Amino acid sequence: MTVKNIEELEKKIKIKLKNIDLLRTAVTHRSYINEHRSYKLDHNERLEFLGDAVLELVVTDYLYLNFPNPEGELTNWRAALVNKDMLSKVSRELGVEGYLQMSRGEAKDTGRAREYLLANAFEAIIGAIYLDRGYDAAKKFISENILSRLEEVIKRKLYIDPKSNFQEESQARAGITPNYRVISESGPDHDKKFIVGVYLEDEEVARGEGNSKQQAQREAARAGLEAKGW
Repeated sequence: MTVKNIEELEKKIKIKLKNIDLLRTAVTHRSYINEHRSYKLDHNERLEFLGDAVLELVVTDYLYLNFPNPEGELTNWRAALVNKDMLSKVSRELGVEGYLQMSRGEAKDTGRAREYLLANAFEAIIGAIYLDRGYDAAKKFISENILSRLEEVIKRKLYIDPKSNFQEESQARAGITPNYRVISESGPDHDKKFIVGVYLEDEEVARGEGNSKQQAQREAARAGLEAKGW
């Protein structure tokens, strides 16, 4: 993977940093340091630690001030907004993947480990923005990239585990408990790919793909909800 010019990423996040090395650090994985001993900057784990806390505070503050819902619902909404799946998705949409500094081994792994790496880099970018430009700039970045997803989370019930949601709907509407079957399994042990079908008795409703059976089942359930219009 060819790493692009970091100034391009700065433009994509729409924030001009006083110290752009903070952004470089935010996209540097520990494995890159191990292969490049002369590299002058640190890896991103400390920035990730900071960004995770800022992200949670901003999202919690927004939900508390704008919704009178009980604590349990707000907690579920927050979890849907800040989980690794959401953060890796947003990170990928911003194009962060093209700027990651990682070892040759990590660069070959495009599975679940890459999703975590993207999510962690996103949190580290928040940490970098917070350190360089302050809380308000970090809040604006989070609002534009994460809080903007809240309407979709609520509308599509993404705060509910899709398997639980599909089971509740299928039992209520059809009186059937869904079952899942592995359709195919491929790839090396460190980068498995599963395709799983979700069935109502013998009717295949939808399929899902993932790097674990559990992830593929969740994706199949999510696709099943859409296929049924539930």
